[in-house]
Amino acid sequence: MNREYTASDPLNAAAGRLPIVADARTRSSPGFLTIGKMVAPALIVVVVLFGGGLVLGLIQSLGHLPAAGLKSLSFKHFIHVLEDPDFLRSLMLTLYVAWSSTIIAGTISIVMAIFLLSVSEKSRLIHFIFQIPLTVPHLVIAVAMVFMLTPTGFFSRMIVKLGLIDSSAAFPLLVNDRWGVAIILTYVWKEIPFITLMILAVLRRSGVELLEVGRTLKAGRWQRFRYITLPTISHSLGAACLIVFAYTFGAYEVPFLLGQTYPMMLPVWAYKNYSDVDLLARPEGIATGLIIAAIIVIAIVLSQLLTQTARRRGVIL
Repeated sequence: MNREYTASDPLNAAAGRLPIVADARTRSSPGFLTIGKMVAPALIVVVVLFGGGLVLGLIQSLGHLPAAGLKSLSFKHFIHVLEDPDFLRSLMLTLYVAWSSTIIAGTISIVMAIFLLSVSEKSRLIHFIFQIPLTVPHLVIAVAMVFMLTPTGFFSRMIVKLGLIDSSAAFPLLVNDRWGVAIILTYVWKEIPFITLMILAVLRRSGVELLEVGRTLKAGRWQRFRYITLPTISHSLGAACLIVFAYTFGAYEVPFLLGQTYPMMLPVWAYKNYSDVDLLARPEGIATGLIIAAIIVIAIVLSQLLTQTARRRGVIL
């Protein structure tokens, strides 16, 4: 039996009767059944709506579409999609846009996180302004890119007025172009605050003291960045970038508005096949959507693995 004696009670101490203080015990955690009952309503909704739609889509992608006279189940539609040259072109374009947006946003976010770490405590206004893009929908930014980057847009007119080009026809094509410049700029502008704030949270919790130690040991800026900052933020940076990649890989509205008509990005190509008047093209559109979903799931799982690895190493995310 554990007993803790205290001298704070002089009467008991004088009488030789020392109080017994019970052990402090934490409240037992609820069991699996209790937790299951708590999340059951939300879980049922998710399973029925998301899981049911996923199963129905999988059945249709396998060729079971009675409205079009298809009743057999096979993987021929997946095979047709994977062998289609248009699918491969769309896949390469989508990977290019997603990776380019992620790498550019991640690189800028590192610089912005270090900057905010030094000034946000002094100026809350800067930190607030930096969070504004998080509240703006992607579609709004895409429309803004149309007004700014088209040959008749704001930047083109300003450059013409400055005399740098003769007419708007000389302005480079940045919207609906083969390189997806407007799409990449939209994603970079929108995702930089998300990645930056994730990195900044880690630096504030785990990196400030280490950076102070580095300064005390006369480490230069590059040394502090290479040996302290970069290892501290590597897992959170990787997790955030994988989340951004997953979103940009599967997003539809921005490439539909700003992308070229051929080759299309993969989500637009999938929707085009799904909404085709020919119902025989619908299974291939659904198959493409499931391939996109599989790639996104892989990215999210890798992101969670990085997060768990960071937590096991003591990094607070």
